[in-house]
Amino acid sequence: MLKDWLEKLNYTCLQGSVDAEVNEVIFDSRKAAPGVVFVCMEGTKVDSHKFIPQVLSAGVTVLVVEHPVLAPPEVTVILVDNGREALALLSAARFGYPAKEMLMIGVTGTKGKTTTAHMIQAILEAGGKKTGIIGTNGVGIGKTHYPTMNTTPESYELHRYFRQMAEEGCDACVMEVSSQALKMSRVAGITFDYGIFTNLSPDHIGENEHADFEEYLHYKKKIFHQSRFGLVNVDDDHRDAILEGISCPWEGFGIEHPARYQAKQIHYVSEPDFVGLEFGIVETNQSLVSTLNPEDSGQNLAGTDHNTDFGEKGCSQDLAKYEPILVRVNIPGKFNVSNALAAAAVCKKAGVTESALCHGLEHLKLNGRMEIVYTSKKCCVIVDYAHNAVSMESLLATLREYHPKRLVCVFGCGGNRSKDRRYSMGEIAGKMADFSILTADNSRYERVEDILADIRGSIEKTGGAFVEIPDRREAIAYSITHAKEGDMIAIIGKGHEDYQEIEGVRYPFLDRAVVEEVVEKIIKKQE
Repeated sequence: MLKDWLEKLNYTCLQGSVDAEVNEVIFDSRKAAPGVVFVCMEGTKVDSHKFIPQVLSAGVTVLVVEHPVLAPPEVTVILVDNGREALALLSAARFGYPAKEMLMIGVTGTKGKTTTAHMIQAILEAGGKKTGIIGTNGVGIGKTHYPTMNTTPESYELHRYFRQMAEEGCDACVMEVSSQALKMSRVAGITFDYGIFTNLSPDHIGENEHADFEEYLHYKKKIFHQSRFGLVNVDDDHRDAILEGISCPWEGFGIEHPARYQAKQIHYVSEPDFVGLEFGIVETNQSLVSTLNPEDSGQNLAGTDHNTDFGEKGCSQDLAKYEPILVRVNIPGKFNVSNALAAAAVCKKAGVTESALCHGLEHLKLNGRMEIVYTSKKCCVIVDYAHNAVSMESLLATLREYHPKRLVCVFGCGGNRSKDRRYSMGEIAGKMADFSILTADNSRYERVEDILADIRGSIEKTGGAFVEIPDRREAIAYSITHAKEGDMIAIIGKGHEDYQEIEGVRYPFLDRAVVEEVVEKIIKKQE
């Protein structure tokens, strides 16, 4: 009954009856049918109120609107302030509030969401907790994978996946929570048992995204308004702004600054069968004492002795609470220490054993994110999603920490995107890689040769060595068949993507699969 679905909403019934019998919620007018609730929203490009005549002719008799509309007297019209929020709450009710049946973990931040979420899933499953996952790489339920268009799907889809997870026996769900999802109310009504903040840097600012950095930060913080407990990266430059007025108990994790969970004795490991990190996780009695009165600042610090002042006067002696947990993480990069800390912290709170924690991190497999696809005595091949200057620079700097004899970068740039990305990525490659192989990415409606010409112009200015091989498959094969002893090869830009987009058509293509094909051919020749 409609009345049951409306129990969490603030609404006004403009006409009709809330006792109407309903069986579905929709926001796509093409799915209109008798018995469904049609939710109208004023979007940035389309106002779905204009589809009301169409859905009424299809038999819809319940409308949820953001402003009064004309409708036949037999139609129930529900007025709400925010159609997107209403869609989220109605969807949760329609599927029987499935999020309440699982441990819910939300991860937000500019970088590291995907890696951290998959680390958490790996640890929880090593501890015997079946865990669903939602994020940039799609939705994972057991061994089944579902592709998605957004990092955080629309609210109806979220609750549909939650219901499927619960019915398939998932004990937990870990999901990436994008700033857009928070802004667009896709996660409205969901209470996360744990909300995690990884880091913050300028991104997603522009038309149809965020107006400025302040708005971006504002929406990132919102995850803590719907979390029972927060975990915060205290090394991040914007931690004070994130923590200002935090509305749930929280604890910190970090490498450089005092925190409840800290990484010690970090070592980079490069072996024929393992490239990654080794370090100790220390749980401390670290107290961060604020100059603010928690009661005055509106903070609820129950269950934690942390607060928001990170000045020297606010830090007490760092005292180890337990023996360090020694872990190996099979993903390179110091920033992945921070991601692993976040994952370890939340999983310890969820009751996972130390052995499961260590097993999950060491055997983690994450498609297209610092993914070690092939290692031998001769070379190491890594596939990564880095597709802009910031992520490319971070990746190459990270790989330098492993002291390869030669760092080789295979990359291109997407078509119909800002040319500045091509210039900056070419410059970074020229300065930071020993050798670059320029090739196709998703060329879309541009000629690959024109894209490579833009990259070439910037890389030539640096004096960096490079070769152009427009066909991506041939470029990947060239990087491996021409590898020199001690090479570390980074194939970047597409990561987990399993297609190449050319002239509006997506053709099957997965970097990892191409590497495996090349290696298989090499092995057969050697036999």
